[in-house]
Amino acid sequence: MSAAPPFLPYGRQTIEDDDVAAVAAALRADFLTTGPAVEAFEAAFRRKVGAEHAVAVANGTATLHLAMLALGVGVDDVCIAPSVSFLATANCARYVGAEVVFADVDPDSGLMTPDTLAEALKRASGRRVKAVLPVHLRGDVCDLSGLKALADGVGAVLVEDAPHALGSVGTFDGVAHPVGDGAFSSFASFSFHPVKTLATGEGGMLTTNDATLAARARSLRGHGMVRPPGAEPWVYEMPELGFNYRIPDVLCALGLSQLAKLDRFVARRRTLTALYAGKLAALAPAVRLAESPAWSDPALHLLTVLIDFEALGVTRRAVVEALKAQGVGSQVHYIPIHHQPYYQARYGALDLPGADAWYARCLTLPLYPGMADADVDRVVEALAGALG
Repeated sequence: MSAAPPFLPYGRQTIEDDDVAAVAAALRADFLTTGPAVEAFEAAFRRKVGAEHAVAVANGTATLHLAMLALGVGVDDVCIAPSVSFLATANCARYVGAEVVFADVDPDSGLMTPDTLAEALKRASGRRVKAVLPVHLRGDVCDLSGLKALADGVGAVLVEDAPHALGSVGTFDGVAHPVGDGAFSSFASFSFHPVKTLATGEGGMLTTNDATLAARARSLRGHGMVRPPGAEPWVYEMPELGFNYRIPDVLCALGLSQLAKLDRFVARRRTLTALYAGKLAALAPAVRLAESPAWSDPALHLLTVLIDFEALGVTRRAVVEALKAQGVGSQVHYIPIHHQPYYQARYGALDLPGADAWYARCLTLPLYPGMADADVDRVVEALAGALG
């Protein structure tokens, strides 16, 4: 009897021998916490995405919190976030006492659009909107040019929530912009959780083209401490309250090793995505890939399909369980945040039909560089069987 094929999770890190060697070398070096690998990782990352500054921190949520702090967002301010995202996108505003106005999303891409932002701005009318947080869901790039124009009109800035989009490119007015280059935003936020395009275990990065914002983020990640110019080497001051959001050298050593492979990881994700597109065509129109806008050249972190469960007469839970029985993992990205009990208690019920339509149909299938071409066939065949 042949062994069952290995389980295919929806996402998985790719750790190779040279990654292990890089971590082992860092363990034998002088620094385990903040050391030279942190600065080296920051420098390599900012060069890769085309930003002037990069600040490495403990995790992706910490990047968003630091962005709010560095921008001075606080009580009496409003941040606009799409409802389809992970909780941290909205929570970062609440961490600093700001209120959240949830924007709807396009039901077929899951992205905030200029139209949904404009509608959210109407609901925020009369209040000070300080920041707009577009999410590059799955790795597809939001309309940064259109969103920035609207944000500028109310005196707000963009903070790109980009953990899904490392390696993605958006083209606006004929110019290609790697996500994170800072052309449209005050900050872009990245995460290096294991299922992301680049893994450090836990970790995150802020990129910006503003030297003052970068300096504030660096200070705030280390308890708010600064070294006064010309002072004795042991002297430090704390002009404002900060946090311990530092990332260890050993994780940045892994990040440096992973970053050197980013182009290969991105190419493999694009190849697998193209294979999925071809195979899933046979299941249309009941099943189709989430829509990519014309300006977006994504390096997809999530391979999300939209399934008309009602028309097929099957529940999503039944499909998830049938896939699991065939050794195929799946996930749902995401339950709209405006439905979470905390936010319903604070803001009441909201009618965001695009977010609800997205949630009703979305299912994320396996996508990671370690997959073989034949794994795509296996996943699509399992999905076809699960859908009957």
